[in-house]
Amino acid sequence: MAEEEMRKHLVLAKPFSLEDEKDSEHTASNVIRKILSLFKTVRPGSDLTNFQLPPQLNLPRSQLQCYGEMVYSFVGQDLLGECSRRDLPIERLKSVVTWNISTLRPVVFGMSPYNSVLGETHHVSNGHINVIAEQVVHHPPVSALHATHEQENIDVTWCQYFTPKFRGTHVDVEVKGKRVMKLLNHIETYEMDQPRLIMRFLPAPGAYWAGKVKIKCPETDLEAELHLISDSFIERFRGNNNRSIKGKIFESSSGNQLYNIFGHWDRTVMAKNIKTGELEVIYNAKENITGLKPPTVKNLEEVTESESTMVWSEVSEGILKKDWERAREAKIVVEEKQRASLKQREASGESWVPKHFLVVKDGKDWDCSPLQPTVPPAPLVIT
Repeated sequence: MAEEEMRKHLVLAKPFSLEDEKDSEHTASNVIRKILSLFKTVRPGSDLTNFQLPPQLNLPRSQLQCYGEMVYSFVGQDLLGECSRRDLPIERLKSVVTWNISTLRPVVFGMSPYNSVLGETHHVSNGHINVIAEQVVHHPPVSALHATHEQENIDVTWCQYFTPKFRGTHVDVEVKGKRVMKLLNHIETYEMDQPRLIMRFLPAPGAYWAGKVKIKCPETDLEAELHLISDSFIERFRGNNNRSIKGKIFESSSGNQLYNIFGHWDRTVMAKNIKTGELEVIYNAKENITGLKPPTVKNLEEVTESESTMVWSEVSEGILKKDWERAREAKIVVEEKQRASLKQREASGESWVPKHFLVVKDGKDWDCSPLQPTVPPAPLVIT
């Protein structure tokens, strides 16, 4: 009976869509005062990995769910499947670039997802795409994701962890780890970097992606390099806003440039053929990340106790109802449960073993490999 009661509290929050930025609750002016008051006791250079936010500054979803949404939450065209449907290698790389750009989502300034607990999972399907994510390490917080496309025989693996540093006027979040896409029908592997996240307080508050992203395919000798333009004063003086993107596609061995990439990832991104001068729109954000919907429950019996939306259900419900005391108490319960599990493992000498991934630490770096070749259909689905 207790288990059934718990299952009734599965809370599925709506993903943050492009149009949601106009929400007055999430405007910078409503958030900045709360944040500055929190950071009065934080010194520049401090590691914020374990900094705990009050529920008023939490989004009703965990970091693990945010990672999953980048892959399974979209409308319109199946951009992941398109990567394998193209006949020519250069067209496939352009499609991989497009899909990579589509994983960039607006960040709510000053609002943060929950810190995922060890063993937390998130399993969702959208059409032919099945996604499983798992929190495989707690300190530092390492998340692993595996997605497979049943129809097009595509395999995506992410292993990522981040180090947020307080820099006085901003928080700089370096996202480490590796993203790999395998187009198994073409025997091609694409390795991708991850952008940095900047949360700036002064001179003007804002949150944006920045840095360089490389996408490389050894089998085709093709490579792409994307620059997400920072929101510095110099860049704004040049006419670039915080969502500008510039880049190129070229041959790895010769350096011969084939395409110029430019535009804004929250609007449209263009590709220009260097040889012919032809322009094409390769990505339209409005067609892909507006009107995003939460998953629905297809099979309640198959939802596990570790499912992210179940672990944080009471906290999310409190936030959605603006019952901050309830959200705070529920958050404490989740955190205390995790501490108790850690204490129990330490007392018995047990080591944590992830359920879906093999995790290897190499110096300061982490690598995650899925234990199964494909991700099964999920009990939570996008309809």
